[in-house]
Amino acid sequence: MKRIILTGGGTAGHVTPNIALIPTLKAHGYDIHYIGSFDGIEKKLIEELEIPYYGIASGKLRRYFDPKNFTDPFKVVKGYSQAKKLIKKLKPDVIFSKGGFVTVPVVLAAKHCHVPAVIHESDMTPGLANRICIPSATKVCCNFPETLSRIPDGKAVLTGSPIRRELLSGNKLEGLKLCGFTANKPTLLVIGGSQGSAVINDAIRGVLPELQKSFQVIHLCGKGKIDNTLNYLDGYVQFEYIQNELADLFALADVCVSRAGANAICELLALRKPNLLIPLSANASRGDQILNADSFKHQGFSEVLSEEELTPILLMNTINKLYNERNTYIAAMEKSNQGDSIEKIVSLLDKASGSSK
Repeated sequence: MKRIILTGGGTAGHVTPNIALIPTLKAHGYDIHYIGSFDGIEKKLIEELEIPYYGIASGKLRRYFDPKNFTDPFKVVKGYSQAKKLIKKLKPDVIFSKGGFVTVPVVLAAKHCHVPAVIHESDMTPGLANRICIPSATKVCCNFPETLSRIPDGKAVLTGSPIRRELLSGNKLEGLKLCGFTANKPTLLVIGGSQGSAVINDAIRGVLPELQKSFQVIHLCGKGKIDNTLNYLDGYVQFEYIQNELADLFALADVCVSRAGANAICELLALRKPNLLIPLSANASRGDQILNADSFKHQGFSEVLSEEELTPILLMNTINKLYNERNTYIAAMEKSNQGDSIEKIVSLLDKASGSSK
């Protein structure tokens, strides 16, 4: 039996694509193990699947001044040492990294131990963690054609992002039951990312009275971001985070409002959900979500509003336009060539693991 180590963490977007790969990896005969941080979101998500999980020290790689910048490099060095010991103990045939700061010591340790590592870059431009990992990687899986020119020749492969198959089989009736909604009114699903978005939360809550005239609203607002004063509104439900029932909520949703993280927008595309993207601003990020959103708007999949232009009137007008013209967005998404990337990625892993023998 072949053995694989999966790694990725920090946000759900660095974990859920790994989870999407697990059923197919098992079908291909892999014994699966996972390396993540000691207390990141990935630990809970992976342990629930009864996959052996190993925590290592990890330091965040920041592009801004923070006192922790003086101590976190030592955590990375410690994590590298721990990853090497785990790799030597587990003897994997291949490693797959989805990204996030915890993956850097794992991928670097893989090269030291002569184990092939395949990494995945979701965004149009590689993030800092993946830029560090790319020289040690065997192959780099990409979401956008524009990314291929930014990766060394021979390493980049256009695969798309792994989408959990269960997302494609949601039950609208179960979604109605979970939310207590009626089938006679359209539903708006608001997703602020796994950690929630204060900007999106405030914007949606600011127009709730107007929204409720036309829509029922499902609001995934992030841990600790529920507003208890809104719990008793008709046609409005809040969740900190949804995992198992997310497919049912997607099945219920007519249109969506979302951040523009690559995994999130690939899910919206696969599910053919007309969407308004509100990317994380360049002031709070490296601008990757802005590029992702612009690409999807250009292809006719999405509407886009920046945080800076987010006003109640413009927000409502855009959501209404999205719903009224939803069939146009759906038609554009149906013409997309993006397919299921899982088999492509597992095929790369099969080749890489075979070359390690």
